[in-house]
Amino acid sequence: MASSEERLKILKMVEEGKISPEEAARLLAAVSKAERRRASTPTTEGRWLRVRVTDMDSGKVAVNVNLPVGLVNVGLRMGARFVPEMEGVSMNELEEAIRRGVTGKIIDIVDEQERQRVEVYVE
Repeated sequence: MASSEERLKILKMVEEGKISPEEAARLLAAVSKAERRRASTPTTEGRWLRVRVTDMDSGKVAVNVNLPVGLVNVGLRMGARFVPEMEGVSMNELEEAIRRGVTGKIIDIVDEQERQRVEVYVE
């Protein structure tokens, strides 16, 4: 939705006779449409991809990497390197979910052979 200030400016222009009510209706619709489009586009600004690999025996964190979401491809590929056999996890689906604005834990995999746990979060 458009800000109150923008709406008031348009209505003031109608009141002053600068534009017709029909033109004002088109302007209000265009401003509202632009605002809805901005609101529906997920932002990557200020968001982080966090990759943590923990040794299951000692409980110590072996890897703890924080990357801006803009570098999501790098972060996901890096996480996959530690657990190369990520059955049921599609990198393309993960990348798309992040682009849509999904947050929270997106991967939680235990590699029993290497005794490591890989967790990936988007915050």
